[in-house]
Amino acid sequence: MTIQQQPVQDALNKGVAPRLYRVEGQGALRLDLHVGDRVCITSADTHQGCELLFIDAQGSVPEASLPSYAFSKAVNALAQLEQQSDSAQRLNALLQVWGIGEQALHQACCFAADSLPEFAVTEAVTMIVLCCGQDMQVTEQAPVTELQVAHFTTADAALPMPLAAPRSEFRVPRCSATSYEVKAGEWIQIIDVEGKQCSDFIAFDAVAQAQGREVALDAVATRTLNGLTLPQPGLHSKLTDAQQKTMLEVVQDTVGRHDSFLFACNSKYYEDSGYFGHINCTENFNRSLSRYGIAPRAGWPAINFFFNTSAGDCGTIGFEEPWSRAGDYVLLRATRDLICVSSACPDDIDPANGWNPTDIHVRIYPATCEFPRSVGYRITPEEQPRMTKATGFHGRTSALTKQFTEYRGYWVASDYQNYGARAEYLACRERVAMIDLTPLRKFEVLGPDAETLLQYALTRNVARMAVGEVVYSAVCHSTGGMIDDGTLFRLGQHAFRWICGDSYCGIWLRQLATEQGLQVQVRESTDQIHNVAVQGPQSRNLLQQIIWNAESCTPVSELGWFRFMTGRLGGPEGMPVMVSRTGYTGELGFEVWCHPDQAEQLWDRIWVTGEPYGIAPLGFDALDMLRIEAGLIFAEHEFCAETNPYEAGIGFTVPLKTKTDDFVGREAIAAQNPASRKKLVGLLIDSQERVSHGDSVFNGRFPVGVVTSATYSPILKSQIALCRVEPQFAEPDTTLEVGQLDGQRKRIPVRTTTLPFYDPERTRVRS
Repeated sequence: MTIQQQPVQDALNKGVAPRLYRVEGQGALRLDLHVGDRVCITSADTHQGCELLFIDAQGSVPEASLPSYAFSKAVNALAQLEQQSDSAQRLNALLQVWGIGEQALHQACCFAADSLPEFAVTEAVTMIVLCCGQDMQVTEQAPVTELQVAHFTTADAALPMPLAAPRSEFRVPRCSATSYEVKAGEWIQIIDVEGKQCSDFIAFDAVAQAQGREVALDAVATRTLNGLTLPQPGLHSKLTDAQQKTMLEVVQDTVGRHDSFLFACNSKYYEDSGYFGHINCTENFNRSLSRYGIAPRAGWPAINFFFNTSAGDCGTIGFEEPWSRAGDYVLLRATRDLICVSSACPDDIDPANGWNPTDIHVRIYPATCEFPRSVGYRITPEEQPRMTKATGFHGRTSALTKQFTEYRGYWVASDYQNYGARAEYLACRERVAMIDLTPLRKFEVLGPDAETLLQYALTRNVARMAVGEVVYSAVCHSTGGMIDDGTLFRLGQHAFRWICGDSYCGIWLRQLATEQGLQVQVRESTDQIHNVAVQGPQSRNLLQQIIWNAESCTPVSELGWFRFMTGRLGGPEGMPVMVSRTGYTGELGFEVWCHPDQAEQLWDRIWVTGEPYGIAPLGFDALDMLRIEAGLIFAEHEFCAETNPYEAGIGFTVPLKTKTDDFVGREAIAAQNPASRKKLVGLLIDSQERVSHGDSVFNGRFPVGVVTSATYSPILKSQIALCRVEPQFAEPDTTLEVGQLDGQRKRIPVRTTTLPFYDPERTRVRS
């Protein structure tokens, strides 16, 4: 077998679209390659190398593989496996499943980041891509980052790797339907084989059917219990029968946009469109279900997986081409014995299936399997979906609550059992509370031009930062609209850590560096650094008991506002941590950063030490109350790509007078007339009627602003809100109204006020 180094431009010139794969840092990918295939491996941040293993049909390393490269040890993979860490266990489990022994790791082809391979395949072979390396501690800045693999092939679309060993699997050919049975606890994976293909789904209670009773999924009950009467992006988490008892749970979804739970396509739809006799899902269902004695219907209410529906303001239902890509899937778990039927929808007269009906594939996994709940999301439109993860602290938070929500690709607690948002809020205001903030994105920005890049990309004057300092800043695009906000840590003369909310910031920073011709690395370290915030009047007293620092470092007891230090937990031999005097609550507080393998150890030490102070866990519901009181902004609420920092209420991050250097968005912001800018103000709401994000704010008949965030303030004993309003109505004590229903028939009186609502001089956070 030989693999010839060859650019993939030939394949691109022939119009062959690649199959794209992502190999996460400290992960691996297995691909079956065929004669004539081409492969291109690239580094997302241009600084990650790889190690390749090749296995032939006999399970051995083929001779004469990549003749221009010598075989050597997969040093990075072996180093990762030797750690006895979580990353080592995950990699070892993958290699065992693939039948890869340690000997194979001594016959690898190794590539540095600046020489990643592109090649053509002359003989069939299995390739293992290793993206490996040792864990990064919080005091380091060398994460293992992801690789991208483009596989050019004419072979049939490959299914995603099974999630476990299936009990059974089968193909639902295009324009058909297949019925099947599952037992309680079993898992159903419905896969879009080629992409943009809808699959209608119905389920019946098998026991009831055997007794002569038809108990099926019910659209009205499902939508009512989930509080979603109209289509929304995503799926109902639980699917119920008419008695409101759960039949299935949605556990994983890689697409995020699906159905309205209306009728599957039927003959009437096609006849009304002028296509008489067109094959349809309803008739396919009737034929497939007849063997179970289920009576035919003229229309079947069905879950329409991968069907891209939406609801207009007046309730009209619309649809467009599906968002699903080849290999996207939905994973469900049956809560009772079921008779199911899945279709590969035959609709070819509109965009429902991208105008080209294709196959659906179904896998059934035994009840003994366990799969985590996760939702797919994409940072860029063309990439493979990323699945929601648990944070390093999840083992501790999940022992305290079952109320989790997905945020930025991680599961975070919304509130905690035996506490509740109000009690968690009061603990932070009066004592001390701890919240898992791992979803914050972390980027290591290194190199001789690191400061130059950040001075250009951020609105703040980075050149004035001292080592050990933190600044809060905005990142804007050319119109002045905000891409994100975040905090910048200066770790050294040419070493920074940018911490923000959106992974796209890494792509944006690398794009700017390329455009400016700068010598700088921008590498994401989110998976290597997890963090908790310890907030409240007693936070300093708590942390100074457990954080050891070297004599050259500032102790926690003396750490200034927006400063950070590195230390160890418990003593000089303890786990390394970074502590910053930052937060999102308006209280005295800190954030503590560590490697995820050590997260539970950190949580336990903080918790035990905090018990005498009345420590409580803090969920995102309580955090929202705290940050609104403190006048702190949140993405897609107070700002978006069409909102500049002044309009978002953080004009202090744009020092136009003292920062003379150019930065992205400066020209657009400077050209705006300050008097015309909308203002972010507070609203005092003289009513218990609920006000929500998106409500319009009126002066008489006409809207003059919009509510961006709202909550009830226990300390102020009043409902409060943040509002972006026209400048002539921004003066404190201006009387306005929030309009609901149609904006005219229901009005809630409000008064504008300055921000923040709580601790206006910010004496507590600075104390």
